[in-house]
Amino acid sequence: MYSFMGGGLFCAWVGTILLVVATATDHWMQYRLSGAFAHQGLWRYCLGHKCYLQTESIGPGVSMAAPTAYWNATRAFMILSALCATSGIIMGILAFAQQSSLTRLSRPFSAGIMFFASTLFVLLALAIYTGVTVSFLGRRFGDWRFSWSYILSWVALLMTFFAGIFYMCAYRVRECRRLSTPR
Repeated sequence: MYSFMGGGLFCAWVGTILLVVATATDHWMQYRLSGAFAHQGLWRYCLGHKCYLQTESIGPGVSMAAPTAYWNATRAFMILSALCATSGIIMGILAFAQQSSLTRLSRPFSAGIMFFASTLFVLLALAIYTGVTVSFLGRRFGDWRFSWSYILSWVALLMTFFAGIFYMCAYRVRECRRLSTPR
């Protein structure tokens, strides 16, 4: 049981760090604009060495921002994912200290649920970002590609998913042991 929780905690730490880094950085997409390299994240976009907020324009009639709801939804789901993963880590650490089998809700089970919720939120954020990028932003820029922050989000999704799997396995082992002991 403890080895599953240890593996889950490791995956959770890595996944949470990757979520925070991916959410905060400006390299979700790279493209060329007027011969210059540019990149953007969830909060700002950068042309050359100058960065702008996603709501700003770079000149008269030239706005790089996609619809505001798209940015807000992607940001919100990424932040919710990081919060769920963080609370899952707290529950996962507390699961090591759980001594009583009389508690109504198991801490490993709760931690697993939080990691699965984190995975779902990241998946929603990536689905929104990918859909709008391909259909809206990708058509505006001929030479574009997803960048390393976007890829970190996918790796974070996998890490939080595996953390959830590990914690559910720990819960299952705990329940099997509890049910097999004579009363």
